[in-house]
Amino acid sequence: MAGRYDPLTRTAIRGGRTTVPPAPTPGTPPGTGTAPGAATGTGTGKAAGPGPRTRTWTPPGPLDLGLVLGPLRRGPADPTFRITPGTVWRATRTPAGPATLRVTQDGAGPGVTATAWGPGADWILDGLPDLLGAADDPAAFVPRHRLVHASHRRRPGLRLTRTGLVLESLIPTVLEQKVTADEAYRAWRRLVRQYGEPAPGTGTGTETDTGQTPAPDLYVMPDPRTWALIPSWDWHKAGVDAKRSATIVRAARSAARLEEAAAMDLSAATARLEAIPGIGPWTSSETLQRSNGAADAVTTGDLHLPGIIGYALAGDRDADDAAMLELLAPYAGQRHRAARLVLLAGTAPPRRAPRMPRGDIGRL
Repeated sequence: MAGRYDPLTRTAIRGGRTTVPPAPTPGTPPGTGTAPGAATGTGTGKAAGPGPRTRTWTPPGPLDLGLVLGPLRRGPADPTFRITPGTVWRATRTPAGPATLRVTQDGAGPGVTATAWGPGADWILDGLPDLLGAADDPAAFVPRHRLVHASHRRRPGLRLTRTGLVLESLIPTVLEQKVTADEAYRAWRRLVRQYGEPAPGTGTGTETDTGQTPAPDLYVMPDPRTWALIPSWDWHKAGVDAKRSATIVRAARSAARLEEAAAMDLSAATARLEAIPGIGPWTSSETLQRSNGAADAVTTGDLHLPGIIGYALAGDRDADDAAMLELLAPYAGQRHRAARLVLLAGTAPPRRAPRMPRGDIGRL
């Protein structure tokens, strides 16, 4: 399966690291003397009118934007996510409507500046701390293996994001079921660009409120009703088989109930998602890792993850889910974080077979 192998993870397996390049000197510096979490720039962070809202926030510890927000990107050309010098851009559909978020971290200090556009700007700025891992508790994690300890020590800025939005993580995760990452990313790009809408405040040639940094061409994913009404031939052209498309349609029709899972504990949220036919443990875990910041939502049913964990921690490249869970048992409550740190360490078993061939049912 493809879910764990987003660009962030792929780079990590090869020993690299996802980071945000240094930010250019802004034309208008944010306010000074601002208390953590207070708004600045436009005044309150919830100013009236069509203009952008801005908020500054000081994280409680080290923060690496690339590591925190990287799992939200679905491929290098994700139309809802972009990294530009010093900045992470994200387009999303909030309960209040579409929104575009730009997050910039000043290399000279710990503060983060966020600017949002669109009807959902207030909602996404209110949730900025959770998005950047404020609800996460890295101090609760105690490494039990030398490799995990080294990976944890090298990445003090790793925190687990919590978007509070279930469907936006669930749908691309369903697209990743039992196909290669390239196939899933291609389907996501095509469907979002075809049925989504241009993100507020962005587009080719548009500039941000500083007048310096061009805003990327982003799209907001379709609303639940639109997902449910996509005709079968467009699913086929996107390379999505009937089983995955039917699962997405069922999820879209139960969107309100599924979104309630964002406020539930892990067991209740898992049960809520898996009540939908076509959503199993792999899909629910991959979704809740992002929507709920679930530190213990370890992914089972993955094609590669057990072998990577087994090889890194015990030299067993043929480990199955049971063996992986046994190796991760000392990290109960933090198993997803432990698995993520193993992936970031880049210790993967050597390949013994060619890559899985890339398919495209849209050509049939």
